[in-house]
Amino acid sequence: MSATPEQESGDAPSLDDVLVGEAVLGVYRQMFAALARDGGAVVDDPELVDVAETLLAAFADAGEDGLSREQMRYVCRRYPNEVFENRLRVLKGLGAIREVFPKPNQLRYRASFTSVVGLMFVRRMMLDGGQSEMHRLLALEQLNVADPRMTPDQARAGAEGLARAFRLWSVELLTLTNGTIEELREQAPKLWGTEEILIRAERLHGAILRRWPQLDRTCTELRAAIYAYGDASRRAAARLSDSAGTTRNLTLLPPETWRTFARTATRDDLAAVLDGFVFDAAAPWHEPAAVVTAVEDGPRATPPRPAPPRPSVPDHGLSDETGGDRAALERLREIAEQVLRGRDRVAVEEVLDRDWVAGRRMLADLSSVHLHPELPYRLVWSDGLAVRPDGAPTWMSPGVFERTGPS
Repeated sequence: MSATPEQESGDAPSLDDVLVGEAVLGVYRQMFAALARDGGAVVDDPELVDVAETLLAAFADAGEDGLSREQMRYVCRRYPNEVFENRLRVLKGLGAIREVFPKPNQLRYRASFTSVVGLMFVRRMMLDGGQSEMHRLLALEQLNVADPRMTPDQARAGAEGLARAFRLWSVELLTLTNGTIEELREQAPKLWGTEEILIRAERLHGAILRRWPQLDRTCTELRAAIYAYGDASRRAAARLSDSAGTTRNLTLLPPETWRTFARTATRDDLAAVLDGFVFDAAAPWHEPAAVVTAVEDGPRATPPRPAPPRPSVPDHGLSDETGGDRAALERLREIAEQVLRGRDRVAVEEVLDRDWVAGRRMLADLSSVHLHPELPYRLVWSDGLAVRPDGAPTWMSPGVFERTGPS
């Protein structure tokens, strides 16, 4: 029998290499057995993971005696039998559950420690997207660098692995930054503790470079990956902060969500948003000075433009004549007197007992009268809500419009 080209060149794997590879694959199978739907695919139903976790918890309580098949079924009695049988078959096939003694007709089983640790690792990854694992990895590498038994090859492998992780992390953060704000909000835990991770990573980079100066090229790649991660995390955090507005409340819905709802919602859903509202309230009265102060104190998206040069002619200030404002004030006063007709108070229901278009206009005018500080009138509402299917408006809260002083 002639030798193959691989055997002639000496590149064929040895028996030791095959055994090492099988051992690595065996650990991987045990770690992710709880997440496997079958021998070659992950689960697509959270209930299947719950079955595996319930079984592993029962094995931990059982001790060295393990569990029989009947005991395992009793522990998982709230799950359907076909679901239990499928999970047991997968866990046994991947090595997460094994016989206590490898002999025929074995009735008792034990669970793999590796599977429990793998499930705990997955649970932590679900909570913060890998943040805690990155902290643990950096702390472990720092201890390894301080170990006098560590070799330059091991340090190079650790630095290359960290550089690869940071680059993939920065790519993911850039993708989230350029995507929808909803997805960025869901992945917000990946932005927690960024500064601490950067400090630890830079400290580790310095320790490796000081102990093994010959690894300068590897350390350069690591430093570039760390800086790329820092820039990407800051950009993502800045967009997340901007989406919260001036309140910095990250629980508020962003404008994209409202626009999407307005485009995709049905007519009934849109009407339900305003359910319980009778009218659009008039804008409150603000002093001009307060409006100017609010505008000046508000956040600016662009730098302020320089003011134009002032003229040399003396400025005597604003004129005292405010004819337009006075006319509007007199109009509101006339409306209030027409509604009262010489009385000191009148029920709002009586004023709005007309077609809804005219009643809505009248209610807006009375609200403006109520909000104007110079007019001696006010609206007083009471608790309760009357439903009038045949009236206009059909929903009415009891209230009165009254005079508070001389007109």
